Amino acid sequence: MKSTDRAKITTFVAVDPADAFDVFTREIDLWWKRGPRWRFGGARRGTLTFEPGAGGRLFEAFDDGPADVFEVGRVQVWEPGARLVFEWKIRNFAPGEKTEVEVLFERVDGGTQVTLEHRGWAALRKDHPVRHGMFGQAFTDSIGMWWGDLLVGMRAHVANKARDT
Repeated sequence: MKSTDRAKITTFVAVDPADAFDVFTREIDLWWKRGPRWRFGGARRGTLTFEPGAGGRLFEAFDDGPADVFEVGRVQVWEPGARLVFEWKIRNFAPGEKTEVEVLFERVDGGTQVTLEHRGWAALRKDHPVRHGMFGQAFTDSIGMWWGDLLVGMRAHVANKARDT
């Protein structure tokens, strides 16, 4: 039986683990999809950024009007080419509510297997707005599909970079 506390997604990118880690972290704004469903400010234009190292932030800074930054979470583990763990919260999370994302970068023939696990959903109440009325397997499956779409964007970004060089 699958856990309803976590969603786990795996993809392949045709670069070594150090480069895959750099693309995931330093180039996140280039591959992360844009639009209300994908960004933390909805339709507002912003830039998504990781601050390197444990304690660094994942945040989106917005370009429209007064300086506004939304902190998605803090980096817990920063192991370039191997592992990244960061907190995850969105605007409708109450103070103290958060989940956690772990990303592993494993060398395989021809590139890197990237495995992302988003966990901690069981700590959020069943009627939490982030669930959009779903819970259990339906909810974690939807989170997995959302991350899957994002990682397809990362994979395409890596492929496009290879074609351009």
